[in-house]
Parts: sequence; structure tokens; C-alpha cells
Amino acid sequence: MKSTIAIAALALLGLAGGALAQDKVTISISTGPTGGVYYPLGGGIANILSKYVPGYSANAESTAGSVANLQLMTQKKSDLALTMADAAWDGYKAQGKFSGAEVPVRALMVAYPNRMHVVTVEGRGINSFADLKGKRVSTGAPNSATELMTQRLLEAYGMDWNKDIRRDRLTPEKSADAIKDNKSDAFFFVVGIPTSSVTDLAATPGTKIKLIDHAEAVEKMVAKHGPLYVRDVIPAGSYPGQDKVNHVATVWNLLVAHRDMPDQVAYNILKTIFDKKADLILVHKEAANFEVKTQSKAAATIPYHPGAVKYYAERGLKLN
Repeated sequence: MKSTIAIAALALLGLAGGALAQDKVTISISTGPTGGVYYPLGGGIANILSKYVPGYSANAESTAGSVANLQLMTQKKSDLALTMADAAWDGYKAQGKFSGAEVPVRALMVAYPNRMHVVTVEGRGINSFADLKGKRVSTGAPNSATELMTQRLLEAYGMDWNKDIRRDRLTPEKSADAIKDNKSDAFFFVVGIPTSSVTDLAATPGTKIKLIDHAEAVEKMVAKHGPLYVRDVIPAGSYPGQDKVNHVATVWNLLVAHRDMPDQVAYNILKTIFDKKADLILVHKEAANFEVKTQSKAAATIPYHPGAVKYYAERGLKLN
């Protein structure tokens, strides 16, 4: 992952009406692990920016996820990123994993809901959240949003991930492989649906997937961390062999930019995403959730970038 935005011509030539700029712009997009949704969606965004905006070249990079993406933004190694709202809030407020170091981040878009998956298979003796005690469990890769939300979820159930479970810190792909190899009993992954790592595990011959309910923890999570989480469901049939609705905790995903991104660049990114939304839906169906009507200060949690404020104002939505 290389440098932050490079613009050949600093002036935006006074383009009227939000027309796409002709300047040479290189954009680094931080995504997530290859077994999740961020990675293909980030790649899709990179493709449409490079294809449809004259002078733009965008590259999507696989990362550990939200926390890592925000750290890269602080280091000026990322211009655009996907992140969960709770991680973005912590970064903006310089708290939690970002204590003492504010992340220079601004919202471009409330993107789609991220549903927490608590994944196991039949035969591991896990039928409820409490059954995770004493089991070997992957809580997500280091510096991932999964790790952040997992700790909060366990805490809401009165569990300590250093004492009550045998904890691994694996990527989603490696977590699923560990279950297949009988080296792990369960894993957490907060992600859009469907996601390839869970689909692949569910489709493994001789395997019956189980998704563990945990929506009852939302009230305690909200009481401690603010209105970031909501009760939600993973519909039955989202994964092979999943025959029951799974009641879960959900948090919004955001598309965010470095606060120093030029306003016109931020505007052009959003315009292209919404104009070419059909292209992104072909990459992953969660892009169907990209809507102007879902934008709000409350959902974004952090301030919107001025370029985004301008775009949404032209679409009839005032955010300032």
C-alpha cells in the first residue's frame, strides 16, 4: 500500500455542476480480508473509479479490516476505506485502540449493514452463546473490526475472552479452515451477507453449519458504547444448510475518506458510486444497500466530508 492521493493539478479547473475532474488522481483503497465482503466491494469501487472517471487510477488493498484501515489512514497510506461505524467512532474520538491518536477520517457514505456471525458446526456442543465457554474460538484477526465487536459482545454476556474461551486470532478464511480441520470450535465474523468464508464452510461435505443467536446482547452494548448496534437477523437460507433465522447484532459499515481529500475528489467518488451502482451490485449484492435515503449524521457517527455534503445536497439531502 503506497502513497496517499496524488493530484497532478491542484486546481480543479472550476468544473461546474460537479462534473468529473480531468486531473490525474491516484487513490489507495483499504478493504479487508479476502474471505469477506469489503475486499470484493473495494475492488469493485476501484474498478469503476479507474474505468469511468477520466484521469483516476484506484487500487484496492487487502487488509485485516476496519481498525487496520483507520491506522493506515493515520499513516497517510490510505485515501479511501471501508470500516464499521464503531471503529470509525473510536478513531475519530481517539479512544479504544486509537487512544491518544485521532484518526483524520470523514464519512462519505453509510454503506450497508454488517451482521455479526457467530459460526460453528454440529457436533461441537455449541447450541447457545453460553456454550462457547471453554471452547476454542477465533475472535477475528488482529486489528479487525470483528475483534473489536467480539470483545464487546463477549463482555455483554459477562465473558472474558482471556479466561472463558481458548482464543485464536485468525482471519475468516483461516477460522473456517480451522473448524474443518477440527482445530477450532467456532469463530466470530462481522460482515455482510453472504460471505465466502462462511459459505465455503457451510458447503463442505458432511458439515452442518450453525449460526448462534446473540441479539439479546444489543441493549447492554448500546448502554455502554452508544447507539451503534441494533437487533437484526441473518435470514434463513443465507448459507447452505442454514434452515433457521439467526438473531444477531448489527452495525453499519461506512465508506470513509481522509479528511484532507480534496472536496471535488470526494464528490467525484460518490457520484461515480451512485451512478454506477449497478456495476457494484454485480460484484456483491450488498451494494444494493447503497442509498441516499440511509445517509444521516446518526448512522455515520462521524462528520461527513464536505465533498459528500455537497453531493447529497444536490440529491436533496442536507447533512450540515
